[in-house]
Amino acid sequence: MNKMTITTLIILILIGLVAGIFSGLIGIGGALIIIPALIFLLHMDQYTAQGTSLAIMLPPIGLLAAYNYYKAGALNLNYALIIAGAFFIGGYFGSRLAVNIPIDILRKSFAFVLIFIAIRMLWGK
Repeated sequence: MNKMTITTLIILILIGLVAGIFSGLIGIGGALIIIPALIFLLHMDQYTAQGTSLAIMLPPIGLLAAYNYYKAGALNLNYALIIAGAFFIGGYFGSRLAVNIPIDILRKSFAFVLIFIAIRMLWGK
């Protein structure tokens, strides 16, 4: 790993804080905040940004936020465990596929998915 500058450290901390706030607030963070921030602020390629975002999820980063939702009665633990198990398996196969897709096609696909989701959120029922 190369030497990290203080500027890079500050950017990484800010990315984490913003993603954490949005994750706790409205349930987004990885794809919508972290990946674009890594690409545009730290000039990572799409592969590295996606891999880094996935690595961030490895420790229980959402545990305290989920605990607050649990205390408020706003957490379906059964659903969460099922989705987490499926996410674990799906993440393996998705990553195997992603690293074999040309980077320009992967980046455009990522952008298209974000746009599609945004349009559905804005005008869907």
